Amino acid sequence: MNEESNLEELHDLISDSVIGNFIIQLLEFYGSFGPLPGILLPFIEAFIPILPIIVFILANSIVYGLVMGFLFSWIGSLAGAILVFILVRKSERFRWVRRIKYQRHIQKITSFFDRRGFGPLFLLLCFPFSPSALLNVVAAFTKMSIQQVILALALGKAVMIFSVSYVGDSITSFAEDPIRTIIVGIAIGLFWFVGKLIEQRIKTTADREDGQPY
Repeated sequence: MNEESNLEELHDLISDSVIGNFIIQLLEFYGSFGPLPGILLPFIEAFIPILPIIVFILANSIVYGLVMGFLFSWIGSLAGAILVFILVRKSERFRWVRRIKYQRHIQKITSFFDRRGFGPLFLLLCFPFSPSALLNVVAAFTKMSIQQVILALALGKAVMIFSVSYVGDSITSFAEDPIRTIIVGIAIGLFWFVGKLIEQRIKTTADREDGQPY
C-alpha cells in the first residue's frame, strides 16, 4: 500500500468523527506555524491524558505526511513524557508525594520495574492503549536512572506512534493484514534488542564510574 492511499484511509477514518475532523482542521488552520501545532498537541496530552493521543497521531500523519507526522508526534509525546517524569521525580521532596510513593501497591509496582529495568516499561509503552501517563509517574518513583527511563520512553513511544500511523485504520487490520502485524512485531523486537544493548552499556558505564577511586 503506497503512502497516498494510506493517507486517504486515515483521512476517511478520523474525519467522520467530530473530534478527528476538528483536529485536522485545527492543524491545517495553524499550518503557518509549521510543525509546532503537530508537536504541541501530543506534548499537551502527556499532561492531560484524557486527550485522544491516537487521533492526534493520525491527524499529524494526514496533515504532515506519514514520515513527518510520525516525527512530530514522537517529538511532542516524548518531550511531554520526559518533562512529566522530571517534574514528578523532583516533587518527591513534598510529603504528599512521598505518601503516594510509599503506598503498598505502588511499592510493589515500582519494585517490579526496579528489578526488571528497561524491558517491561518499554513493552508497555509500545501499546497505544497503555496508561502512559501513569507509567511516567510510576517510572519517576522507581530507582531507574533518567537515562534508562528516557531510553524506554523514546523507543517505546516510537513503536507505539509508528504502529498507529502505519496500521492506521483499526485494530482489526492487524488480523486482516498479517504483513503489517509482522512489520510492527519486528519493530518491537528490534527496538527492544537495541534498547537492552544501550541499557547494558549505561549500566556498565555507571558501574565503572562507581568503582573508580576518588
